[in-house]
Amino acid sequence: MAQSGSIQSSSVQSSSASSQVRPARLDLLGHPLDPVSLPAALDLLSAWIAGPREGRTVVTLNPEFIMQCRSGGPQAAEFTQAIAKADLVSADGVGIVWAARQLLGEEVPRAPGFDLSAGLMKRHGAGLNVFFLGAKPGVAEVAAQNAHEQYGVRVAGVHNGYFDPAEDARVAALVGASGADLLLTAMGAARQEIFNEYWREVLNVPVMMGVGGVLDVLAGTASLAPAWTRRLGVEWLWRVAGDRRRWGRAPALAGFVRLVQREKRRKG
Repeated sequence: MAQSGSIQSSSVQSSSASSQVRPARLDLLGHPLDPVSLPAALDLLSAWIAGPREGRTVVTLNPEFIMQCRSGGPQAAEFTQAIAKADLVSADGVGIVWAARQLLGEEVPRAPGFDLSAGLMKRHGAGLNVFFLGAKPGVAEVAAQNAHEQYGVRVAGVHNGYFDPAEDARVAALVGASGADLLLTAMGAARQEIFNEYWREVLNVPVMMGVGGVLDVLAGTASLAPAWTRRLGVEWLWRVAGDRRRWGRAPALAGFVRLVQREKRRKG
């Protein structure tokens, strides 16, 4: 992958399809955040799909993204840039909602990745061409089949997420030639957002979204948290408590809480 400095900039304010009235973009801990509700986000993404064919990226921000950007790791700078250049940055989890309330005094609604993905497929059905990119070999195929059966969407293409960065150009060209209206990229935090941003002109998909475990949920290899946990905003706690593989993520969440508290004291 080339250096991040060569990534083409994309301004939310200058996008022709962003002429709809949108809330002013916020700055949360140095990252952009669009305080849009789920229905408003779906309306915006639907307008992008129906409008001129321009590649636009969507990031669903969560606390782990912010902590990963601050980690100083090999992808931190590119990840930060990919978030900064995204055309829509929504609040994925309750942690972002809490942080916006603590630091900005703003009540930011949630527009999580699964709800955006499923909402678009439900809304557009057979009129939507979807490319399913990511997850382990075989998962994207099952996710695509299930999405077709449940929502009626057309499958523009599938590809697993286990490919070397040296193959990025080939995979991006494959997506670009598919005619997809929606790209669901599930290759893990940072990797998926950087891929969508760096290759956005080659991909040329109206809506490109990093979706993490959404393909696993669609394929049935993972499940959503119960509805009651989502209503109360504690689904993250349910997931961490019930899955040993997620226990390693607890330090990042604790670090995020400390970061917000420290920033609040600094401002106070």
